[in-house]
Amino acid sequence: MARPSRLPKPSTPRQTSQLTYKTAAQEPFQPLMRSLATSYQAFYSHADKHIRSLGLTVPQFDVIVTLGNTDGMLMNELAQKTLVTKGTLTGIIDRLEQKDYVRREIPPNNRRCFRVVLTASGEVLFKQIFPEHIEYLKERFDRLSPEELESIQTALDKLHNVFSD
Repeated sequence: MARPSRLPKPSTPRQTSQLTYKTAAQEPFQPLMRSLATSYQAFYSHADKHIRSLGLTVPQFDVIVTLGNTDGMLMNELAQKTLVTKGTLTGIIDRLEQKDYVRREIPPNNRRCFRVVLTASGEVLFKQIFPEHIEYLKERFDRLSPEELESIQTALDKLHNVFSD
């Protein structure tokens, strides 16, 4: 019996591309894609090191700071704000519950869903780690002038709009 190929079968393109593999590599946005990816990786690595020193993972940190200064959120709302799928978020919430940082509450008007709320110890943690992490990042962002920060923000917003449908 023949083994199936591990390579995906090429899909039929809707239109014929004018690019070849050689000319595609010469597109002027290629260096931008690499810079964007390596910048994100450097930022993530820097932030992750600090967040892990706080005893949390990046997704756990994201949930705690997203819930901070709120009265809690429904699971789907929290998933949208943290950019985490609901399936992945369930595991994150389970682990944060085990640490006594969050709890699930069933809203009286909709018993088919639940709100995720910071516990008292979760509130204390939020008030400690959020400013501490911002201070940690501030050291690096202070290397940029206000004009540079604004220019980068404008460019990233424009790039976001290019890819938003």
